[in-house]
Amino acid sequence: MTTYENLTRPATTSAVQRFTDPITWGTFGSQWHSGEQKNLQCCAVRQETHDVRTFIFRCADFSALSFEPGQFITISPVIGGQTIARCYTLSSSPTRPFAFSITVKRVPGGTVSNWLHDNLKPGDHLKASGPAGSFTPVGHPASKLLYLSAGSGVTPLMSMTRAACDMAGNLDIVFVHSARTPADIIFHAELTRMQAAMPGLRVISVCEGLGDTAQWQQPIGRLDLPLLSQQVPDFQEREIFTCGPQGYMEAVKSLLREAAFDFSHYHQESFDIAALNEEPLIEQAPSLDQQDVFTVTLSRSGKTFSMPGNQTVLSAAKKAGAIVPSSCSQGVCGTCKTALLQGTVDMNHNGGIRQREIDKGLRLLCCSKPTSDLILDL
Repeated sequence: MTTYENLTRPATTSAVQRFTDPITWGTFGSQWHSGEQKNLQCCAVRQETHDVRTFIFRCADFSALSFEPGQFITISPVIGGQTIARCYTLSSSPTRPFAFSITVKRVPGGTVSNWLHDNLKPGDHLKASGPAGSFTPVGHPASKLLYLSAGSGVTPLMSMTRAACDMAGNLDIVFVHSARTPADIIFHAELTRMQAAMPGLRVISVCEGLGDTAQWQQPIGRLDLPLLSQQVPDFQEREIFTCGPQGYMEAVKSLLREAAFDFSHYHQESFDIAALNEEPLIEQAPSLDQQDVFTVTLSRSGKTFSMPGNQTVLSAAKKAGAIVPSSCSQGVCGTCKTALLQGTVDMNHNGGIRQREIDKGLRLLCCSKPTSDLILDL
């Protein structure tokens, strides 16, 4: 519960401490647990670029929600009579908890992104779970930050920047965003305004080409070590957060390795947003020579089924007809988080569950393989 004590922190608390303390973000609304579904109403749709739109929501019950900047939610629209879940980063700031937004790029052939662009309008409702994700400055205190993004990977870093601006903490942030052309820069006008209003913020846009823009004063080309060293000469001293297409993030890691950067100060979103949102990886079928077979019991429904040990629990449960909320199937989003009441599993996740949740007996079914018979809270 939010209390007056939560809101009155000691005067000696620094801006960095406030920005990276999870207690800060719990003061702006009630906690929205990652496995909990909410009924959201679309309040507005804003065109950002020719193929990117921001969808602004509120809770249907007008409740205020807390989340950490950089986290994402899982929306579950009904498309063609089928519920399809996808993860989208919250692009809004948690300092404004009554309305929150996702910013979506239209993807050729993308089931959910195209549906959102073509169908979702103010007044419409849809279900969502979240927030989840560990790509957040919370828990990583640093006085100097470097945000590196490309394409729609700008969204979690925009949430972080908006939060820092609202807190008026005068944090030292350099935000380097890469885009195809100046017309493709998402949030360009707002970032320019924030830079003018926030002394500690410097925004650098790197474009591959000019497109239809006649005048452009910022770098042309792709981000590489010489360009980064020129534009951000103190990058070695900064905590780095990066998000974008997989190829971009690999290029960033490569240039940082070339510079002998200390990767204990490097953080990236652990999945390819575009690929994950539209084409979740399909799990391979278990091999026929697998000898270990385990029994899984669902405590609520009473359903029981057998499964091999080299298959994930989520895949086996769905094949058995169980209804299990899920989205990414990569151990990232946290949607399939379930209490393991009895038994053991081998779980290899990608940040979708925290240690304190594991200690409480929760597991991500999408990345858990049984090592004994199981009883699940389903």
